Amino acid sequence: MERLTNISTVRQILSRHGFTFSKALGQNFLINPTVCPRMADFAVTDDNIGVLEIGPGVGVLTNELCARAKKVVAVELDKRLIPVLSETLGEYENLKVINADVMELDLNALIAEEFPGMRVAVCANLPYYITSPILMKLLEDRLPVETITVMVQKEAALRLCAEEGTRDSSAITAAVRYYAEPELLFHVSAGSFMPAPKVDSAVIRLTLREPEYKPMDEKLMFRIIKAAFAQRRKTVLNAIASGMSLDKSELSGILEEAGVAPTARAEKLTLRDYARIADVMTKGGNNG
Repeated sequence: MERLTNISTVRQILSRHGFTFSKALGQNFLINPTVCPRMADFAVTDDNIGVLEIGPGVGVLTNELCARAKKVVAVELDKRLIPVLSETLGEYENLKVINADVMELDLNALIAEEFPGMRVAVCANLPYYITSPILMKLLEDRLPVETITVMVQKEAALRLCAEEGTRDSSAITAAVRYYAEPELLFHVSAGSFMPAPKVDSAVIRLTLREPEYKPMDEKLMFRIIKAAFAQRRKTVLNAIASGMSLDKSELSGILEEAGVAPTARAEKLTLRDYARIADVMTKGGNNG
């Protein structure tokens, strides 16, 4: 609906409902008419796809998704936006809006109930302040979805899509690459939003897949990754020993058995390296 990218129209709609923007909820609504159609095209690849949207706002992206997908379920935390969405998206019979906190929902149960017989994708313009927690929930819950297409802060997009062994990689990079293949699709300027944030954004797509190498203890592997990146300027020997309260001499032996140089830095290790470290620890009964 083109009018939803018109600033004056959006302001009139919000004013009618007594709505004011919440900084706490990271609300920045898209007003660039070219962004949402591109996002929707990347997310909905055929007409048998159901889409789970997180944080529909006033419904700019939702409108494009409804025009392409078999069904859209939009989860909105802010109850003040529910009547707004009723006005802006009331024409769509393939839309269901749920007023809830996505972090508290059983998404596997929701998908099973709402999208029977459909392929499923996630698409969202994520609030900056909760990007990582939402993405990790989507990935760790192992949802039956094919792709996750989201708009995030540009800096976060570069981290999420960084290659292993590069300076931009981080703990979240490793976590995302464990569950999915990330790709950066396109950049979005700050002026594309109302109100305009102080930073630019980018749209990324995560194509979910089975991990290439599964450790015996996934939670232990992620604890190791978190410890290594928490002090990334230190060697992995010092960072992991400090972060997991391990004896350095014992950890040195573990790293050697895993084929990892104790002097390496966190970003230089691959997911397979971290999995091997976790497996050596598990076999030796040393889980920190």
